[in-house]
Amino acid sequence: MTTFYELISINISTCLKKKEVSAMFVVIINFPPIKAGKDAEFRDWFAWSNKEFAKHKGFICRRLLKPVKGGNYTAVVEHESDKTFMAMHTSPVHDEAGKRVAALLDGHPTPQFYEVISGL
Repeated sequence: MTTFYELISINISTCLKKKEVSAMFVVIINFPPIKAGKDAEFRDWFAWSNKEFAKHKGFICRRLLKPVKGGNYTAVVEHESDKTFMAMHTSPVHDEAGKRVAALLDGHPTPQFYEVISGL
């Protein structure tokens, strides 16, 4: 069985094939429960926001993970640096994305920030 951290590694490798980078900033976002009947709308929101965020300089990849044995979604966001991530995070489109998703969630997303220090 593949562990969560192995999935992250596979995800990073897949995204790196799309764009070559020498350093990377990663955010793992733990989403709260999705409100009843809003799952499809949440997935649509994620696809829309991916298209918008991909327009930002330094964006590498953003993936939505669904737990195998139930639970809440997690997202992995990859940027060239913390600076490019923060430029996207403080943009008007990020504000709009936050407003759109708020009605779909039962709580607030929790981000964790990482710098890649080793990997393929």
